[in-house]
Amino acid sequence: MIDEKALISQLRDADHRDEAFGTLLKAYGDRLYWHIRRIVVSHDDAEDVMQETALKILTGIDSYRGESRLATWLYRIATNEALLHLRRECHIFQSIDSLGEVLAERVEAEADVDADRASVLFQQAIALLPTQQRLAFNLRYYDEMPYDEMAQVTGKSVSSLKTNYHLAVERIKRYVKENSI
Repeated sequence: MIDEKALISQLRDADHRDEAFGTLLKAYGDRLYWHIRRIVVSHDDAEDVMQETALKILTGIDSYRGESRLATWLYRIATNEALLHLRRECHIFQSIDSLGEVLAERVEAEADVDADRASVLFQQAIALLPTQQRLAFNLRYYDEMPYDEMAQVTGKSVSSLKTNYHLAVERIKRYVKENSI
């Protein structure tokens, strides 16, 4: 288990920042990458967003007030950076939710040749969800995050997150059923 207070103190200390940042990435990097990847889908985009997230963490560590767990703060930054990336991408679309088709196509393109068809369908169903449903589903299903922590990450109410998760599950079931061979 990581000592968050000590790590934050080291991140704020110029003499220990590099080592502390390495520790932070070792502890949280994979989880943040996959969280970002589930939002933007593409590996290359996830790598870019992860770099932006890392930069925001380093430059913003002094603003971290400790009102939530460090992991929650990191997820919030990663989520905001991933959504910002999608917003930049959607300049040719009417809204961020209209990116669903593009993201679903990326799922197909990024899938391994040997990928299980059901797994690809599942990922496409998630990609086609409206953004808030996709976020709620990913945080709850993949990250097993409690609703109160999800609320801190997303800035949404617990009740809206529960509703979005439920709607996401229903849409995913329907999509997989309709598109299964």
